Amino acid sequence: MDFVLEIYEITKGFPKEEEFGLKSQLRRAAVSIPSNIAEGLTRTSKADKKHFLNIAQSSLSEVDAQLEISNRLGFINQALYDKAESSMRDVYMLLSGLQRSIK
Repeated sequence: MDFVLEIYEITKGFPKEEEFGLKSQLRRAAVSIPSNIAEGLTRTSKADKKHFLNIAQSSLSEVDAQLEISNRLGFINQALYDKAESSMRDVYMLLSGLQRSIK
């Protein structure tokens, strides 16, 4: 959840023309991470749980690519990018641990 808030804060400064472009994409991908974790953990079968955690992992990868694009386009500076990358690594580690615990 904290990572989603971080992404929302980062994207506040995006150009107006990105309102329905990269800004929206980044926010939706970030929101998808905890949403799929929550949905997956309510499932009864391990296969279903794994499926939704894999979707969350894919959304995290999507955010990673979109943040790099944002940085290259100059929408975020290197310091914000580095902070977000660090947060992403934390989310990745937590998500990987959760996936391992289900296997």
